[in-house]
Amino acid sequence: MKKRILLPLLCIAASLLLGACGNSSGENGKVVVYNWGEYIDPETITMFEEETGIKVIYDEFETNEIMYPKVEAGASSYDVVCPSDYMIRKMIENDLLAEINWDNVPNVKKNIGSQYFEQSKEFDPENKYSVPYCFGTVGILYNKTMVDEPVDSWNILWNEKYTDSILMQDSVRDAFMVALKKNGFSMNSLNEEELNIAKDDLILQKPLVQAYVIDQVRDKMIGNEAAIGVIYSGEAIYTQRENPDLEYVIPKEGTNVWIDSWVIPKNCENKENAEKFIDFMCREDIALMNFEYITYSTPNDAARALIEDEDLRNSKIAFPNFDEYENLETFTYLGDEGDSLYNSLWEEVKSH
Repeated sequence: MKKRILLPLLCIAASLLLGACGNSSGENGKVVVYNWGEYIDPETITMFEEETGIKVIYDEFETNEIMYPKVEAGASSYDVVCPSDYMIRKMIENDLLAEINWDNVPNVKKNIGSQYFEQSKEFDPENKYSVPYCFGTVGILYNKTMVDEPVDSWNILWNEKYTDSILMQDSVRDAFMVALKKNGFSMNSLNEEELNIAKDDLILQKPLVQAYVIDQVRDKMIGNEAAIGVIYSGEAIYTQRENPDLEYVIPKEGTNVWIDSWVIPKNCENKENAEKFIDFMCREDIALMNFEYITYSTPNDAARALIEDEDLRNSKIAFPNFDEYENLETFTYLGDEGDSLYNSLWEEVKSH
């Protein structure tokens, strides 16, 4: 679910060849990692290389939808990938993932909270294929100096008072999540009547929207260029550090609770090294470094215990008590027909 977009840490060689999942020596060779932009502390990669002798070849993607066809095509045989929940389910259903050998990743069982594996069962029912890396929510970020009424509902994104000062995510599932939840529907709805109501609401809202953006929500809100934006909780933590006038809320109608997880593609060439990489990233000191660098919530309970800033360690944005909220959901894979339906409705919205 990560949305920051920066230049890749390292460009992956175009000549990587498709091959069967292998077992390169843990003390040499390479591991090819495909992750969201700026979604890892580069120092942790250096530390992994120094400690293991394994060379990390690192590539970045912008969206799940860009990542999936590259993995499916197998033109580049990635060893470790970090998709989001619903996309992991799609990869499982299309037989693209290798089962993880849990004996090779002891830090996972030791440090990752069991509640995150329970949540993961929604997309990885038997917890065979994925290791939680980051989690969070989607909510409303607003500027207290520009918004003078209580913010507790998605409805404020349709308030004409904030015309040209509203930022929406340029993402079909995220945009429809907002409109579906606003109307009391599931964000995984395949009911065409409900989806058309959401589509009509998004069309109605469009003249009020300053921009449909991804990473720029963060930057525009920090720079006081907009009053209200839809944002991921990890980005909200970062924005509040930069601009104390910003507040983040989970609307009363509910929202998306997401998990991004490490997985190993079935066509990987370095499975043993992939498992070593995942295990290293689950070590508490490494997970803490990554949390402090990317500000996205870690499911690593041992790392959370090491956070020195008490306010951050107990932050309701970073570590919300989900029992306090209603109608929280995780995105599910809707199937090819469902994806096509959402995409066609989104095209209608964008064409108005």
